[in-house]
Amino acid sequence: MSVELNPNVPLRNFLLAGGIAGMAVDAGLFPLDTLKTRLQSPDGFVRSGGFRGVYSGLGTAVLGSAPTAALFFCTYENTKRILKHNGIFTVWEPVVHMTSAAFGEVAACMIRVPVEVVKQRRQAGFHSSSVHILRSILRSEGIAGLYRGYTTTVLREIPFSFIQFPLWEGMKSFWSEKQGRPVSAWQSSICGALSGGIAAAVTTPLDVAKTRIMLADSASIEAGGKLVLVLRSIYFAQGIKGLFAGIVPRVLWISIGGAIFLGVYDKALTTLNA
Repeated sequence: MSVELNPNVPLRNFLLAGGIAGMAVDAGLFPLDTLKTRLQSPDGFVRSGGFRGVYSGLGTAVLGSAPTAALFFCTYENTKRILKHNGIFTVWEPVVHMTSAAFGEVAACMIRVPVEVVKQRRQAGFHSSSVHILRSILRSEGIAGLYRGYTTTVLREIPFSFIQFPLWEGMKSFWSEKQGRPVSAWQSSICGALSGGIAAAVTTPLDVAKTRIMLADSASIEAGGKLVLVLRSIYFAQGIKGLFAGIVPRVLWISIGGAIFLGVYDKALTTLNA
């Protein structure tokens, strides 16, 4: 697709397209995300709720998904514009996509992390409502409690985006060249599913560590957010299996989510710019 590279595309179109795509994914695939969180929980799958209440925390996720995705794509697309306009990294285009995605993730995590903290505690059955969880965090840990795991989340999202977005952009470019025209929304969806699934599988240990940090008791060592320490703890306690806990629902969720997210994004952006 060439529409996102057009310097005349208004900022609001990136924001709207990203918001629509984010809400479509979170509303449609929330149960898989819940199952993944419970599989990764230190309390175990059954004690965290098993297959019961798989929509717990949906409201929080949907409220946070639109601004998170909007901020990501707004930053991503505008960073691409700046890098391409100034001739930076033009020799190897994937570096443009990797750099743009990294900036996008750092920005988006400012909204994503507080939403994730509340949502995952709701999914793991910590409290009966998201409002209760929010009040409890603010009362016991302050604003810092809402950003517990921010660094770990960024360290998970940047490698994920380093893999996903160059693959997505590269697949679209290859397909576009082969057929002699820009890819359609459904073709972008297929590229999004493949790139997302690969990235999800590779970065699962980072996702497990992030989940453990966000769910940990505030007095525990894991709550300190030290990624290497948490990964070592998981490995010594559960081995490789523990590091890849929840990989099946994660890959399924992100593959299907990548198809919806990136396909809807391209379709929405094309429609808004028509």
